[in-house]
Amino acid sequence: MINMKNGIPQDSSKPFFSQELPVKILFLFAASLAVSLAIMVDFSLQRLVGGTLIGFVLLFILYRDIMRYKPSYLNNYNMLLLLVLMIVSTLVIGRVVEYLLKNLSIGTGFIDVDTAVFGIPIAAGAMLITLLFDFHTAITFSFTISLLTGYWLQDSTYSIYSFAGSLTAAFSVIRCKRRSAILRGGFYVIIVNILIALIILLSKGDLFTTKALSATVFALFAGLTVSSIVSMMLPLLEYVFKVTTDISLLELLDLNQPLMKSLMINAPGTYHHSVIVGNLVESAAETVGVNPLLGRVSSYYHDIGKIKMPDYFVENQGGAPNRHDKLTPHMSSMIITNHIKEGVELAKQHKLPQSIIDIIQQHHGTSVITYFYQRAKDQIHEGLPAEDDYKYAGPKPQTRVAALVMMADAVEAASRVLKDPTPARIAALVDKIINHIFLDGQLDECELTLKDISSIKQMFTYILTSIFHKRIDYPGFDFGHANTHKEQSKIDKHKSEEDRKGLKQGAQAARTAAV
Repeated sequence: MINMKNGIPQDSSKPFFSQELPVKILFLFAASLAVSLAIMVDFSLQRLVGGTLIGFVLLFILYRDIMRYKPSYLNNYNMLLLLVLMIVSTLVIGRVVEYLLKNLSIGTGFIDVDTAVFGIPIAAGAMLITLLFDFHTAITFSFTISLLTGYWLQDSTYSIYSFAGSLTAAFSVIRCKRRSAILRGGFYVIIVNILIALIILLSKGDLFTTKALSATVFALFAGLTVSSIVSMMLPLLEYVFKVTTDISLLELLDLNQPLMKSLMINAPGTYHHSVIVGNLVESAAETVGVNPLLGRVSSYYHDIGKIKMPDYFVENQGGAPNRHDKLTPHMSSMIITNHIKEGVELAKQHKLPQSIIDIIQQHHGTSVITYFYQRAKDQIHEGLPAEDDYKYAGPKPQTRVAALVMMADAVEAASRVLKDPTPARIAALVDKIINHIFLDGQLDECELTLKDISSIKQMFTYILTSIFHKRIDYPGFDFGHANTHKEQSKIDKHKSEEDRKGLKQGAQAARTAAV
């Protein structure tokens, strides 16, 4: 992907043969050694070296795939460590479960020992990778882990069983919105496991034997175990490695969250603005291929810094005198830009995910507060005020979600000044605002293409046109005219008569009760 930074094309993907190569090679060898130890049955130097080299080859393929499709993970050693931990822990848990199931089979004598491998919950790793990373990484992970388990068990057919179950687990939680979806994913794994196990037995000529029943029982056990492992491990991994999943984001949409409550009460205008921005961002996120849930949640929290001084922002003034009228333009700009710093501090205090904190910091980029900058120019007769004094500190949006929040924020605010919001005027406004952001260089450091920007404009126009729709007049009502006051007087007179009747009936009832 080629980005534009300061007008110069930049390649966002780093070549493999870079200065970090020795560190990456050592990391891969260490991970390969850990994998070799996890799958080694009989310890010997040759088996250790051979297993390490096999692990290195497979991990190198995984590494190259991540470099090609998800290069951001390579700059985050925390995520790389988590990925290696997932591979090793999946193998270790698999070996422990295999040992327990085989001994259970031997102890009971009613279950075929050879079919115990169908109860190994290898698919749990792919499900966790989908939730913690993404679906594409889960596919490559499934390929890697299925080959490693086949090598460990010395059974090529088990690789097919493992790969099918892992892919099913990954597919089942692509759009995981509730923790109950993990249970549903386990159910899908059960179905696929049973089907593939029976197919494998059929290929070996053992379908119509006692092995079929025991293989079905173990495949059922594996699916249930997958759901249990993921349910227990996911919150722990989220907390330790500071990873934000869709489930965590959904919890942040809860209006009982302290920050959301404070925003609604102290800055209701900002809250309403944030909700509209969330609608705009979520609708455009699908178009450009980013997480719509992250877009909505970050939009809800992008202006939480205004909680500190809500009356200095026009959407919260409610017709009251503008407090900036008594301040110098420079002081006003300092108050306005400070809501970014306050928002970041509040987000950190309430332990919001780092992805949302970054968007709070980046959603204004390094843009100029044109209103106060123009006021400053009008007050200075000689020279020009320093433009840097009226700029946000930045940085510019680094992700497409941050860029979407920036554009939606500006477009929603500007749409409020339209006196007659017809579709044509809304489209012209959206086009003008987004073009200004683009020409100002605010989108230079994110991965939006011109095609993405065109799609965003169309989606913003559609949503805003739907919001500013017209309504038909109510029959018998003439809002805003003198007749309205007459109608209100009649209503007040009728209410007074009803009140008098109510008091009279109440007094009569009281006398009756006293008697």
